[in-house]
Amino acid sequence: MPPSEQTPLLTNGHSPSPERHRSLYAKTVALVKAEGEPSWLASYRWFIFGSWLNLLLILVPIATLAHYQNWDAPLRFGFSFVAIIPLAKLLGDATEQMSLSLGQTLAGLLNATFGNAVEIIVGITALLQGEVRIVQTSMLGSILSNLLLVLGCSFLAGGIYIHESEFQVTAAQTNASLMTLACITLVIPAAYHSAKHIVAPPPDGKGLTAWTDPLMSDMDADGQKGLLIISRGTAILLLGVYVAYLVFQLKTHATLFVAKPRDPEAGPDGTPAEEEETPEMSVVAAGFGLLSVTVITSFVADFLVASIEETATRYNIPKTFIGLILLPIVANAAEHVTSVWMAMKNKMELTIGICVGSSIQIATFVVPFLVVIGWITGHELTLFFDDFETVAFFVSVLLVNLLIQDGKSNYMEGLMLITLYLVIALAFWVS
Repeated sequence: MPPSEQTPLLTNGHSPSPERHRSLYAKTVALVKAEGEPSWLASYRWFIFGSWLNLLLILVPIATLAHYQNWDAPLRFGFSFVAIIPLAKLLGDATEQMSLSLGQTLAGLLNATFGNAVEIIVGITALLQGEVRIVQTSMLGSILSNLLLVLGCSFLAGGIYIHESEFQVTAAQTNASLMTLACITLVIPAAYHSAKHIVAPPPDGKGLTAWTDPLMSDMDADGQKGLLIISRGTAILLLGVYVAYLVFQLKTHATLFVAKPRDPEAGPDGTPAEEEETPEMSVVAAGFGLLSVTVITSFVADFLVASIEETATRYNIPKTFIGLILLPIVANAAEHVTSVWMAMKNKMELTIGICVGSSIQIATFVVPFLVVIGWITGHELTLFFDDFETVAFFVSVLLVNLLIQDGKSNYMEGLMLITLYLVIALAFWVS
């Protein structure tokens, strides 16, 4: 068609293409068949046989056998722990392959979502069994583990290989602000409890009602009802904020979360740039691989959790320390390794998406969702955490905000995050 006065000088990507005229069915078939991408067979051949480390996958059935045959706790712990190592490698492979096609932002979100699916299942199970404190400590422990330990190890490992890594400043500030909001929603219930709790409960217990949450046993019926209203109303608002955050991140302001283009001549620290990576797996094959390995990892993590609890009981390790420190580390071990691995490859947007994004998802989606589930099922789960736990969360968010707001990271910042995590772990050990 000859040009006219209405013909734009620059097409700006709006020229008609055959892809736009394809039906949804044709696009779906092309996606499943992996047209233009590695085949399913080639994808899984590389996925399974691409590393000698995958030989350790033989320990997955051994760990399963050890769990159901009730072998000695140290044996169950050893087999389960080593079995998670190749599973972590597979999770990292699948996430990296998806990031090559979908971008680091969406791949990091999917990795965090699959990882937190285990947290939701464990949280609902514990909640329905009336274990309110286990739900609270495990959720808070996951947030602290992601914000301090995982992000700290990622900054430290990345800083060893790269002098200074960079990531999007606006996206980092948005994540930091959202984490601050989530932190405030825990501070307000704690402040309400401090104002309404009964300093000296009557000897006969009059005015107090039985409650599944031991932290609320020093409040009268009106105070408990008010705390429930605050928690449930806040939970609904946080769920709305998280939905808006997803729209902001993936739709309206997606460009803010896209990695900065690298210098084609040199790397970020002056070293020669790496060649552009080519996908070894199709998007759909990588997605199914990520889902399958996440499910297997959740079972192995459960075996590991069970062995840790028995081992801790044998060696008199405090249960609060188990819930807040040990369980989150082993339950999210695969996700942790993936984040560190991506940081070493200078994919900091993916690292931030896994660490901070996972914490945001737990604080603004998983915990409020569990509060709503408890509301529906008649279990009184609130956003009121122990004062000491709330303070630990607050100082953690404060330090993370200070470190990521400039959009740069180095090994010293990672060391500071790890140090704070060890201080908090030590405090929980003696508390």
